[in-house]
Amino acid sequence: MTRLIFLGPPGAGKGTQAKTLADFLHIPHISTGDILRQAIQDQTPLGRKAKSYMDQGELVPDQLVQDLVEERLKQPDTQNGWILDGFPRKVTQAEFLQELLKTIGQSGEKVINLDAPDEIVVTRLLGRGRADDTEEVIRRRLEVYRNDTAPLINYYGDRHQLIPVNGDQSPEEVTAALKKIVNP
Repeated sequence: MTRLIFLGPPGAGKGTQAKTLADFLHIPHISTGDILRQAIQDQTPLGRKAKSYMDQGELVPDQLVQDLVEERLKQPDTQNGWILDGFPRKVTQAEFLQELLKTIGQSGEKVINLDAPDEIVVTRLLGRGRADDTEEVIRRRLEVYRNDTAPLINYYGDRHQLIPVNGDQSPEEVTAALKKIVNP
């Protein structure tokens, strides 16, 4: 039963590694971004609500994201495990998740902190060549990430759930390190 939460700055390789590991373990890779896009595409009640915020250029409120995560974790394919990517982003969400997992009888989750130095992440993100990925914007996103997520790292560290993984190595080396964690 593998339940993993992936933390890490933008550009650390979370999405790529989460997908690779989920395929390897035959469990769902649950990305909050994907859940959001799917709910909007399927025009679910939560999806329509989320779209109204996004259309106005606003962030989707925590409660709505939590409702989407709850809905997703209650689906049958999550019974044998999952990898959660992009949630929680702050301590209040981590507390919500802990209560939710107790309620639905899923526990024992581990938290992978896939970290890489800012310089590496900036170089990687600039290399993607997205129009909105200017160095200034990337550095601002990293600053926000570090401020918002530092307390989460302490939260999970205090609970002995945090496993640091060096994201400053080749994707193959990161995958190998992750496979060792799930199959020691």
